Amino acid sequence: MSEEPQITVSEEKNRDLRSFFLNNKKSFIIFASILLIALFTYFFYSDYKKNLKFEISEKYNSALISYEKENPSQSVLEMKSIINSKDSTYSPLALYFLLDNNLLKSKNEINQYFNIIINEINLDTEIKNLIIYKKGLYNSNSATEEELLNILNPLINSESIWKSHSLYLMAEYFFSKNEKQKSKEFFNQIISLENANKEIKLESQKRLNRDFSE
Repeated sequence: MSEEPQITVSEEKNRDLRSFFLNNKKSFIIFASILLIALFTYFFYSDYKKNLKFEISEKYNSALISYEKENPSQSVLEMKSIINSKDSTYSPLALYFLLDNNLLKSKNEINQYFNIIINEINLDTEIKNLIIYKKGLYNSNSATEEELLNILNPLINSESIWKSHSLYLMAEYFFSKNEKQKSKEFFNQIISLENANKEIKLESQKRLNRDFSE
C-alpha cells in the first residue's frame, strides 16, 4: 500500500516533464538551432583567423626572402599590405622592416602606419606602448614640442615600463633645443621615478652631474 502513492507521484512527475517539453518543443528547437549556429560560427571564425594568420606569415616571409636593396618595390608593397591587414604580430614587424631599411620617404605615410598599429590593432599593452615610444623617437627630430608631447603623453602619464624612455627622449629633445631648464626637469623626473629603467636612471644622473652642475 505504501508504494502506490510513490508510483503515482513518479508518474505525475514524468507526465509533467513530458508535457513541459511538448509545450515548449518549438522553443527548445529554436534554442538548439541558435546554439549550433553559434558553435559553427565560432569554429569557422577560429579556422578563418588561423588560416589568415598563416597567409600573412607566408606573405611576410616571402617579402623578406625576395627583398632586394636595388629593387625593393615589390617587398615594400607587400609590407604595406601586411600593415593594412592589421595583424597583431606581422603588421608591427612589417613597419619595423620598412623603417629599418629606410624604405618609406613620406613622414605622413609613416605616421599613418604608426596610427593604424597603435589605434586599430588589439595589442598587448606594453607592446602598444613600445610602438608609441618608437613613433615618438621617429618624430623627435622634426616634431614641435606640442606634437612630441602629444605622442608621448600616454606613456609619460602612465606606469609603463617605457615611461622612463619617454622622459629621457623629452629631456634630450629639450637639451638639443638648448632649453636646459625643461631638459633638467625631465631628467629629474627620471631620477625620482621608482620603476625607471636602471641604465636610463644612471645615465640621467650622469647628465645632471655633467651638464647641469652649478
